[in-house]
Amino acid sequence: MRKKMTAEARADALAGLPGWAPAKDRDAIAKTFVFDDFNHAFGFMTRAALVAEKLDHHPEWFNVYKTVAVTLATHDAGGVTELDITLAKAMDRLAAR
Repeated sequence: MRKKMTAEARADALAGLPGWAPAKDRDAIAKTFVFDDFNHAFGFMTRAALVAEKLDHHPEWFNVYKTVAVTLATHDAGGVTELDITLAKAMDRLAAR
């Protein structure tokens, strides 16, 4: 089981993740990605899904046309863990393609 990050560790990690912020009303992090069109958004989700599967850590996300809203938390830890930070970094790299 993963260990939940302290508030200080999470704040430090978020400082290096532009656009990611604490989720409202829960111990999670969130970011909204906006792409040029649906094809780019769906391509991002497909690539991110492959990374998530390898990590065995799956995002909560919502897609409408060119927008993908992502929330990350490790449910069995009750909050944000290093696994969420790893997936957030991977998603940022994928979105930059």
